[in-house]
Amino acid sequence: MLAIETNKLTKKFKEKTAVNEINLKINEGELFALLGTNGAGKTTTIKMLSTLILPTEGEIKILGLDIVKDRQKIKEILNVSPQETAIAPNLSVKENLEFMAGVYQIPKKEEKIDELVKLFKLEEVLKQKAKTLSGGWQRKVSIAIALINEPKILFLDEPTLGLDVIARKELWNVIEKLKGKITIILTTHYMEEAESLSDRIGIMAKGNLVDVGTAEELIKRADTKNFEDAFVKIATGGEL
Repeated sequence: MLAIETNKLTKKFKEKTAVNEINLKINEGELFALLGTNGAGKTTTIKMLSTLILPTEGEIKILGLDIVKDRQKIKEILNVSPQETAIAPNLSVKENLEFMAGVYQIPKKEEKIDELVKLFKLEEVLKQKAKTLSGGWQRKVSIAIALINEPKILFLDEPTLGLDVIARKELWNVIEKLKGKITIILTTHYMEEAESLSDRIGIMAKGNLVDVGTAEELIKRADTKNFEDAFVKIATGGEL
């Protein structure tokens, strides 16, 4: 089954077309990276796919549900880990997890929290206030919170932005463990991250979805030696 399918998805802000008739198919259980330079339209696309804003024209189906007619049902089966770390700074890590489990009315919440603590190896920081954590730990807790309601689709917006190499690698390991279990849509400016983690990659430019494929397919089609060069060539139409 397709996790996400769009048909001529379009978003206009007054006279400006931010997203122009994109057709996209993302498979259930896939990790799909959506890439583009600033202003390419990827943030607007993600906002539409995650129900934050509605399209001007076109259709979005999330696990067969219509984004307009079934918006509330869709909200219950997806979650977003935003670029800004979404945790309460004055609560401990455990209190953050308990609070969100209460918000989502999670049955057997202690079991779910224990599962996430083990997955993200949070044992050593459970009692710490969130504001005292390093950037890497804060991102882990933020993603753990986004998983508390067991979403079928998870949006990861720049999950390793600003992290050091070790913290980034640790987060990659966690994301790898999630692959295949849920559908993940990843946005990132780190080309090696997209290449390493993704099953497939979509590249946007000037509001259009200009190419989709595995990293290897995109490198081959762009006739470049590495993925970063392929991205630049595809995103700029070969201008650089």
